[in-house]
Amino acid sequence: RKNEQELKDEEMELFTKYYMEWKGGKKSDNTSYANIPRFYYRLPAEDEILLQKLREESRAVFLQRKSRELLDNEELQNLWFLLDKHQTSPMIGEEAMINYENFLKVGEKAGPKCKQFFTAKIFAKLLHSDPYGRISIMQFFNYVMRKG
Repeated sequence: RKNEQELKDEEMELFTKYYMEWKGGKKSDNTSYANIPRFYYRLPAEDEILLQKLREESRAVFLQRKSRELLDNEELQNLWFLLDKHQTSPMIGEEAMINYENFLKVGEKAGPKCKQFFTAKIFAKLLHSDPYGRISIMQFFNYVMRKG
């Protein structure tokens, strides 16, 4: 049996070993930590002018790229025209409806920016209780306006 001092020494040795591994002094055998991407970067201080400029420029480029993905007025009008042209009868009151087959046809004709909206998942999300399995053209168009 170990006496009390030996137990304390062993405990301190283990503590130091694990502390150094966790602290980064001695690298552990587990390499999965190296695969985790860094997700937090501190904001640059006021005196780090170059880093501030880099942050501003990268933000501007990001916003430009996102704005190019948005549908402009002409593209929205074209989308509305195509949806209206491919509506599936009968109408429900004043509301025009479209089935999945025509929905996919419009998706092919609408252009590359609109392609992201013509998925089965979005159709199913907007499908409610229509007995013919259709969605409202107006609801879909409003969805595109909100998300795009």
